[in-house]
Amino acid sequence: MSTSAREDRRTGPHPAAPDTNASLVPPPKLRRRPAMVVAAVIVTALGCLLGAWAWSATTDTREVLAARDTIHRGEVIEAGDIERVRISGDPALSPLSASAYDDVVGSRAALDIAAGGLLTSEATAAEPIPAEGQSVVGISLTPAQVPGMPLYGGDRVRIVVTPGQSGNAPAGSPQFTVGEVVDTSMDETTGNTVVNVLVPYADAGVLAARAASGNVALVLDSAQSPGVE
Repeated sequence: MSTSAREDRRTGPHPAAPDTNASLVPPPKLRRRPAMVVAAVIVTALGCLLGAWAWSATTDTREVLAARDTIHRGEVIEAGDIERVRISGDPALSPLSASAYDDVVGSRAALDIAAGGLLTSEATAAEPIPAEGQSVVGISLTPAQVPGMPLYGGDRVRIVVTPGQSGNAPAGSPQFTVGEVVDTSMDETTGNTVVNVLVPYADAGVLAARAASGNVALVLDSAQSPGVE
């Protein structure tokens, strides 16, 4: 046996050469889904808008004045009655800026302000009390001479003449005086309610004399009552 035959027997058959002409199989194409792409864009846009809104809500704030406790119409606004708070900017709101704090303290409430309510320019009145042509008269009243319900600044009242020790009411003068409550306080010594009322200047002297005698009673009227302006 020849040498070449033995070598062919040891090495075995030669492997076939790769077919360079075989076509390459292209990779599978990814199918695009337009709906998914649109949804992703919408979600991204919404996320940006929400982020912008949250940032604006936390940064667009201002410091304004609010009532710490309920303030009734006619009451003098004291430092402890109001506080500075921060709120988000809202074009529909026009509260007083916190910089007006010193101007508000010492003024009178022009309307009732609930606790936590924001103060506006219409909520305060800088006009002095009493105004020209008016006077303030203080009346000390026992529980029997005053209604058993709270009186607030701005309430319309009548101070009615009551019979004295003789049992007869004073003659020759009006039987009542129409007034407006400025404020009230409690006399801790006597337990009486002291009511400061705003009355016409011409009625102040007569009312003060009656109040000193104690022969008066206070009647709370509706603002729409006849004869009450």
